[in-house]
Amino acid sequence: MGIDEKTRASGDSPREANGPVLPTINPEVERVQAPKSNGIHPALYVVCWISLSSSVILFNKWILSTLEFRYPVILTTYHLTFATIMTQILARYTGLLDGRKTVKMTGRVYLRAIVPIGFFFSLSLICGNLTYLYLSVAFIQMLKATTPVAVLISSWALGVSQPNLKVFLNVSVIVVGVVIASIGEVKFVWIGVIYQVAGIIFEALRLTMVQRLLSSAEFKMDPLVSLYYFAPVCAVMNGLVALVWEVPKVSMEEVYHVGLFTLFLNGLCAFLLNVSVVFLIGKTSSLVLTLCGVLKDVMLVVASMVIWGTEVSGLQFFGYSIALGGMVYYKLGYEAIKGYAGEAGRQWADFGNKQPILRRVAIIVLALMTVFFLLGGLAPSSGIDAKDIMTEAKSKMGMSKI
Repeated sequence: MGIDEKTRASGDSPREANGPVLPTINPEVERVQAPKSNGIHPALYVVCWISLSSSVILFNKWILSTLEFRYPVILTTYHLTFATIMTQILARYTGLLDGRKTVKMTGRVYLRAIVPIGFFFSLSLICGNLTYLYLSVAFIQMLKATTPVAVLISSWALGVSQPNLKVFLNVSVIVVGVVIASIGEVKFVWIGVIYQVAGIIFEALRLTMVQRLLSSAEFKMDPLVSLYYFAPVCAVMNGLVALVWEVPKVSMEEVYHVGLFTLFLNGLCAFLLNVSVVFLIGKTSSLVLTLCGVLKDVMLVVASMVIWGTEVSGLQFFGYSIALGGMVYYKLGYEAIKGYAGEAGRQWADFGNKQPILRRVAIIVLALMTVFFLLGGLAPSSGIDAKDIMTEAKSKMGMSKI
């Protein structure tokens, strides 16, 4: 067919009904370019991260306190060794760590950047686990709310960001809330608070150094890739501390008391937490991770009250509420909070129009729970104790040894 035959003037001759018709969309191309959905809702990633993050904290507290395995440095060294082995396996046999190929890592960079960051990471993990020997999970989470303040101050000190009075006043609200919560703490142990404050400072220095390292595009790393680089050096550092501090005192009977399978699940849970962070940020955003962190902290406080019978006073609840509000405001800003609040109001109004009865029931239940919680927190110590209730329930179910 010649060129003249391919050319047709519009309106000169009608197209034959049985002639070939070119498709407007190539079905093969459409099939290739169509986005592939794995059918997993983002909410599932949120639930997995909150569950794993909470489980690691409660699991560690259970091993160190309830099972009386009072060797937090050994436990931390085990976690990091487990993470080192697993990241090496994933790097060799999967594509989850392919991001490391874009990182220009050299021996010089590793010694001058990764090792110092790993040093502070190691110290923060050691102090964080030591805290579980002295303080309740609820109070630890309240103290951790000051982490943004410590990160801000350390970033100013290391020259990563410039001091800003307005930002400082915003984060000061968090400090005020935590101070109020600390005054209301029933079981205040100074050594535990010192360990937790030291852990927060070391973690703030680590995060600031990571921020400075990642300011260059060539060192962009997701949490799993960073664990690939940091876990080995942290495992070595923690191992050296454990050899001097705890290994001479530990016995195999104490290890068997915890159980090898229990320790395996503990290490696996800690590692899966790092994996879940990668998927959560990849499928949602870092903003969602921040909001989920606030929800997780609240859930951990409630879990500590239920599992270990931790007493939370009304003053403590009031102070922690201020700290959480300040943390959300600092990380989101007024305009973002205003936008989310407006959207939440519209969704709530729409829910009321569609399900008026369920909306009334939800309001009543929320009001009753609030009153019950406040009365429980403000009640004298001779009132109902959550620990006694849990002990009685376990004895009735034949679980008194748990």
